[in-house]
Amino acid sequence: MKKLTILHSNDMHGDFLAEKIDDNLVGGVSMLSGYIGKVREKEKNVIYAIAGDMFRGSIIDAEYKGISTIEIMNALSPDIVTLGNHEIDYGIAHLLFIEKCAQFPITNANLYIKTNGARLFSPYKIIEIDGMRILFIGLITEEVLAQAKQDPLIGALIDTTDAAKEVGRICNAYKAIDIDFTVLLTHIGYEEDLKLAELLNPEWGVDLIIGGHSHTFMEQPAKVNDILIAHAGTGTDVVGHFDIIVNTDTNSVESYEWKLVPIDDTHCPRDLQLEELIEKYKAVTDKKYAHIVTRFTRTLTHPQRNTETALGNLFADIFKESLGLDIMLLGSGSIRNKQLGALVDYGKLKETFPYDDGIYMMKINGAKFKKMMKYMLRDEAFLGTTEFYQLSKGLKLVYSKSKREFESIAYNGKEIEDNDVFTVGMQNFHFSNLEDFLGISFKEVEEIQKPRIVSTSCLDVIEEYLSSNQLLDSDVEGRIEIID
Repeated sequence: MKKLTILHSNDMHGDFLAEKIDDNLVGGVSMLSGYIGKVREKEKNVIYAIAGDMFRGSIIDAEYKGISTIEIMNALSPDIVTLGNHEIDYGIAHLLFIEKCAQFPITNANLYIKTNGARLFSPYKIIEIDGMRILFIGLITEEVLAQAKQDPLIGALIDTTDAAKEVGRICNAYKAIDIDFTVLLTHIGYEEDLKLAELLNPEWGVDLIIGGHSHTFMEQPAKVNDILIAHAGTGTDVVGHFDIIVNTDTNSVESYEWKLVPIDDTHCPRDLQLEELIEKYKAVTDKKYAHIVTRFTRTLTHPQRNTETALGNLFADIFKESLGLDIMLLGSGSIRNKQLGALVDYGKLKETFPYDDGIYMMKINGAKFKKMMKYMLRDEAFLGTTEFYQLSKGLKLVYSKSKREFESIAYNGKEIEDNDVFTVGMQNFHFSNLEDFLGISFKEVEEIQKPRIVSTSCLDVIEEYLSSNQLLDSDVEGRIEIID
């Protein structure tokens, strides 16, 4: 029997800085590093793992396209990391460059080059500690393919069944080596982790799934097919902490304790050297992005993606008005913060809306638009596992969840007829994934007129509008109404 301590984070999203909450400092990588260091001093066998999405969410990350994040992560010194979908945001080529800057191993088993099947990253890592061999295998969500659509040479195993087979193949290949403990480091979401665990053959010896992507906070790990599953929420306000007794004879979990540890100044020391590194980057971004863009009448919120929000309405309306569109479908996940304002500086705006891609305009008839909206509101939307859209003013959707059909879908107070024609705007990322996100093909949207780019920069449109309009307000007004 040997004790193994695994600390784990996921979906950190550039959450580098502590915040003052009720007179306490909370979160940030300085105190996270302090906690990890404290545990390493106390315990003999400690592994710190990150289950994807180190990137995106902070101006420091965006300004340096993840290079600053890798340097900060190097200082944090994780033992093992897997990729998240946001590691792909700056492009596959840039990610491969960033990997060369990393001083820690990055695993991924299901990204590959289509022409020859070669994996882009090492699919696994065996960490040897105190005579134990710990096998880590990394898996990423199918959403990575949406971002990688720009690169037709990149493919991924996106089906959970295929991912399970890949895990089996790796586990089988290393049975000849005495593997004492096996961990899947995944970024596929909590619900998919449950499905994956169910599909795994017990003979493969998987003991633990440490996951991310769904931002799931847990009171205790789940257990499926005798496999423990744990997530640690999002950001750096908490860290998962496993103390596991490993039976090295049976290569299994004898017993365990797990807790979600708050990262705050009541019991986490600060890492002052790491703070100096962050301050180096922060000084640059503060100088560049500190200017005030506008003031809202109040703070506007975006509490969740799969519902209409006040901030989502404002941004969708800005694109509609600025670009002369009938309808703007704004990707709800493009809004990365839960609130903005009342005073809005450029840095916070760029953190809140970091995806500076272009806008496509399509001409869509009423029949196809209703098809798109019905696909958006399929059952998965209410679980938060699909793309969702913020709708511009003038639209009113009344959708029956039990009947899976619209009671009403109107534009400017008039029911939409099948032969009505609208100009519809979408961001480039969402336009590139029309069939996956809205259930409509490129051929269908080209029938009336070939889509064209009407703006090359989302952020330019928003910044220009906000800087020219002070004391804006917006509210949730029932543009999407779900009944029964």
